Parts: sequence; structure tokens; C-alpha cells
Amino acid sequence: MTRTSFGLLSALVLTTPIAAAVATAQTPPPTKHIAVRAAHLVDPATGRRLDNVVVLIDGDRVTQVGSGLAIPAGTQTIDLGRATLLPGLIDVHTHLTAESSDYYSDTFRQSPIDAAVRAPARAKRTLDAGFTTVRDVGAGEYIDVALRNAIDEGAVAGPRMAVATLALSATGGHGDLNGFSPYLHFNGFSGIADGPDELRKRIRQNIKYGADLIKVLAGAGVLSEEESAGAPQYSQEELNAIVTEAAMWGKKVAAHAHGAEAIKRAARAGVASVEHGGLVDEEGVRIMKDKGTYIVPDIITDVYILEHGAKMGLPAKIIDKERSIRSQQDVNWSRAYKAGVKFAFGTDAGVYPHGQNARQFKLLVDHIAGMTPMDAIRMATVNAADLMGWSDKVGRVAPGLFADLIAVDGDPLADVTELERVRWVMKGGVVAYSAKSNIPLH
Repeated sequence: MTRTSFGLLSALVLTTPIAAAVATAQTPPPTKHIAVRAAHLVDPATGRRLDNVVVLIDGDRVTQVGSGLAIPAGTQTIDLGRATLLPGLIDVHTHLTAESSDYYSDTFRQSPIDAAVRAPARAKRTLDAGFTTVRDVGAGEYIDVALRNAIDEGAVAGPRMAVATLALSATGGHGDLNGFSPYLHFNGFSGIADGPDELRKRIRQNIKYGADLIKVLAGAGVLSEEESAGAPQYSQEELNAIVTEAAMWGKKVAAHAHGAEAIKRAARAGVASVEHGGLVDEEGVRIMKDKGTYIVPDIITDVYILEHGAKMGLPAKIIDKERSIRSQQDVNWSRAYKAGVKFAFGTDAGVYPHGQNARQFKLLVDHIAGMTPMDAIRMATVNAADLMGWSDKVGRVAPGLFADLIAVDGDPLADVTELERVRWVMKGGVVAYSAKSNIPLH
């Protein structure tokens, strides 16, 4: 068949009744109008609690919020009674494609296919726990890109995702396979890169295949078998190149760094956030504050490793590194918080089981001097949205933003552990989870 005859045939097909029916079927459904009513709403942007609140929603966006608003006729109403509403929570440090259970089995007996098969269940657990948005900061084989896309398309239930794909690591660094035979290696995509030119190429490759941000392992870590937990592993020149290259492509950089020198190099380079940061010193605090760098303290991970590391088969070296870091974190994070460094909520979910993210709220309040429940909630809403560059999308219940809402039975400002017992979740105007049998999922 020639190209011309194929075009004529196509034109005839498009005039048939079947084609007309298909076109009609593809017409978008009318916008859904929903009102959510509850006794209270915590507004982290203002630090206030609204009473007798109504949230009006058109489609996937909030249109109005207020006390005692009139509900227009014909609007579907969801009445949550005496519940307290909050914006959907945000975790800016997750790994939805992984979950630690047994160190050697995780390392040697599971393939990227295993990770891909399990990822949707982890995403659903995270969403049901009230986290409607996450920043996923490192995954193998671009599985995070596939998961993000499947969620966006509605094929999989899960939170909104911004993904980092392959984390950049120096040879022998935290992202490399250390402590084993040099004849042992894995096939697949790699984030290992040394020197500015290699790093720039890796960044371009990550962006080519779908990265929303860049993750760099600026220093040593706990869950790897290099000797240190905090030593720097990239030079200032290399980190400068990473941030400059990412910025050219419109991407922010998240830097894994426990140690003081690695933190300072990353902050000087202009990263958006320092992940972990438990050994930050006074100079590092000054640099981070001057640069506007966020710190993302993941205390739940450290507590979990010390509680469960032996059962997970972690080598003694790793547990000893964790114990050393944990003994210093509280005073350093508290100093940074008191000095006015910006804090965002990130848990390193995947080191501990997904869906337990909200356990970190109480740990933050208990261990960081001066932090209140409202401060911790801000970390997981307005602050997290600001770090991601998504303040026009998520982090508040406000007109024009996505209708991402959660509800708890009690008062999270009096007892922040209420956030561990989320009873209802809406993402983009659709109820994703409800513990109340009289509220249908739709």
C-alpha cells in the first residue's frame, strides 16, 4: 500500500460512525465538585488551626478553604466529623524501590526485577500512611522513573514522585561495592564517576532518562563497607561542577553527607539540601544558613539500624559506624535548628519498612531541642514543598494547589503521634485510603 492510499483509507475510516463513537468516548468527563468538611484544619503556613472547616474542590485542585463555607448545591460532600485535616505529607528522602531486610540477601540474591515488582506495594503503603508526595533520592536501573510514570498515569497507586535515578558516587565511595573481591561486579547502569567531566556526563545521562533532581554521595556513609562514615569523597571542584551542570539543566542537587567537611563542601557548592548531616559543625551551620541550604535529618533510620541491625545481618563495622554517628547527631542538629538552618522532613524510607514514615515526627520533637509538633509538621509540608520547588503544587491546603488532604482523629499539635494513625487520605481530589467504612474510595 502506498503512503497516498494509506492516507485516503485513514480519511475514510475517520468518517465512519465507529470513529465518531471513539471520539465521543474520549471526551473528558465533567469536572467533579467535592466538599470536604471536618472539625479542624491545621494550616502549617500560618501556624493556625481553623475550626468548622470546609474545603471545596474542583477536579484535582482546591478552590476554596474556610470556616463554615456554604457548600454549593450539587456538590458531593465528604463529612469527616470531628477529624482534623492537614495537607498531604511530604517525605523528601525515600527509596521506594528498596527495603532492607537481610544485608547479604538484599545485596546478592535480588535483582532489579525483584525491586521493580515490589515497588508498587511500597508506594501504596506510603500513600496510605498519608504521604502524598515524595522525593525519591536514588534507585538502580531507572526503576524510580518507571514507578513515577506509572503513578502519574494512574496505573499504580502511590504518592507524587520527584526522582533522582542513579546516585553519583566516587570510585570506592558510598555508592560503590566495597569490602568484597575485585572479581565481583554487577552489570547494569552505574552512577560511579570521578572528575568533573565524568560527573557532567553522568548527570546528562540521568536527566536524559528521566531524573527530576540529582543525588550526589558527597561523603562516606553507614550502610556501606568503606572505613569511614563521614569522610569527604568528592573534591570541592567536583561538587562545584555537579551543581553547575545540574543548574544548567534546571535541576537541584541533594547531597548525602554525614561528615563535617563533606557537608561544608556540598553547601559551598550550592546544593539544595544536605541529607543526614548529623556531624555538621559550627562552620558548616554558618555556611548552610548563609547559602539557604536545607538539612534533612533522618533520625528514624538511625534508631532503626541500632534496634534491628543485628537481625538484618549488618556487619559489625556498619553497626559501629551507626552507633558513633547517632551519639553525636542530636547536639549537632539542635545547634543547626537553633541557628536558623532550614529543615525538611526526610526519613530514608527503605532502610526501615515503608509506610512507617510518620514515626519520625515524635523522634524529631523529642531529640531536636526547641522543635514543636507544628515545626515538625512544617518540615513535612511547606518546607518540603519549598525544597522541591513545588510550593505552587503541594504542601498547603490552598486555592490552586492539588487537593492533597489527610485526616486524623485527634489533635496532632497536642500529640504528634496522631500522624502515625492517619485515618483518611485524598490525593488530587480522589480518596486513596479510608479507615472509615462510610466513606467510599472513588
